Amino acid sequence: MGKDIQMLVVKSKVREYVKTLGEFNVAGDFVEALNYKVAKLLKAAAGRTKANSRKTVSAKDI
Repeated sequence: MGKDIQMLVVKSKVREYVKTLGEFNVAGDFVEALNYKVAKLLKAAAGRTKANSRKTVSAKDI
């Protein structure tokens, strides 16, 4: 999926958080897929920031 993308999420933290939501397990490919989504979200936010002639990515860019 996005193997060339640097890992942006912490696997142990994702698993820890999912456990607080109920008795769920995290599949091996889930964190990689989540990382890919995060990277796409960041890229889109950076694009919006640039389109608005700003240098700071902020919450409104999500």
